[in-house]
Amino acid sequence: MEVNYLENESLKDSINAEIDRMRKRLIEMAEIVHANPEIGYQEYQTSKIYTEELRKKGFTLTNEFSELPTAFKASYQGRKIGPTIALLAELDALPGLGHACGHNIIGTASVGAAIAISKFMPMIPGTIMVFGTPAEEAAVNNAGGKVRMLKEIKKVDAAMLVHPSSKNMVNTRNVCREALKLEFHGKAAHAGAVPHLGVNALDAAINTFNLINAMRQHLTNDVRIHGIISHGGDAPNIVPAYAAIKLYVRARKREYLAEVVEKVKNCARGAALGTGATVEVNSYAARYLNMVSNPTLATLFQKNWEQLGLTIEVSPERSYGSTDMGNVSQELPAIHPYIAIAPKGTPGHSEAFMEASRSEKAHESLIYATKGLAMTAVDLFTRPDQVIKMKKDFEDFKTGKFIDY
Repeated sequence: MEVNYLENESLKDSINAEIDRMRKRLIEMAEIVHANPEIGYQEYQTSKIYTEELRKKGFTLTNEFSELPTAFKASYQGRKIGPTIALLAELDALPGLGHACGHNIIGTASVGAAIAISKFMPMIPGTIMVFGTPAEEAAVNNAGGKVRMLKEIKKVDAAMLVHPSSKNMVNTRNVCREALKLEFHGKAAHAGAVPHLGVNALDAAINTFNLINAMRQHLTNDVRIHGIISHGGDAPNIVPAYAAIKLYVRARKREYLAEVVEKVKNCARGAALGTGATVEVNSYAARYLNMVSNPTLATLFQKNWEQLGLTIEVSPERSYGSTDMGNVSQELPAIHPYIAIAPKGTPGHSEAFMEASRSEKAHESLIYATKGLAMTAVDLFTRPDQVIKMKKDFEDFKTGKFIDY
């Protein structure tokens, strides 16, 4: 029998009870993924854990999705045609730090919510989907799995995930980001005997940072430029013939980001010219766009979390991190809530956050995240008026009537 729209709260209760029954298995999956961290595009074991769980529960699976070996798409069709809701499962970890961004919680919550909902899909109109999305962290070349999968993801009606944090927040804002690799080529020579015969590529790299630092006071306050010298030479007695910089440029608006990126490139060109070196400039990951939280989706999600007893913080500040979920949010209605798994002030991408991602607090938050996703999906499946309103919000954003800043 198809669900009565007036009874969606009862349906939520039933699904939450199912999630409670799944608690042990959900925590087990999150722990296994945490103990076996895999960097972008190498998340073979993580992908296998999630796809095997979904396949056992009757989902239709497409592996090696969008020509990405660890990506996947899983779907479960309801009683009849209705909204298609996607829950996104980030798969990757950080090099050297493991799951210091809590992606083991993200993926498990999305998979768990979809499985819990699937048990009730025979009386629900619509389709629940899970996309396994690799390489969100720009620690590998061509990072940005969601950008590469966007052609398929944007076919759905709404997309959601829940990200670990030190706060509970729903309506989140962040910034755009470009990942640049600057490679300087000089000429090797004996650094003590005949340095005048060499061209120092490392000097070009260092002067690039000096020029960027001189430029900072002439940029707006939302801009962030930060990076590393990933190669600076081979030995102290050899004039470096090759040096490389990897850096991020971040800004609130994509148009201004493009301006700043060009200025950074000019810093590299000027530094190369001044030292006699040459420079190659490339982007080594997809450009990430700022997150646009759909107001209707965010309101539904917040009400559901508050119904579960969570206190939601409203931060006037913008996050200066970036995610490929931002690109998704600019193509369809989406949200990217945060759930606290660590004490306030605990920085992401740290040892402390890595430890927090396997803590008892993280396990509790995993269940809240799973329930929040499932309950909000139920709202969309059973309340057509909210789907219409959600799509109107998105249309307002696309036509400039609603912006995130």
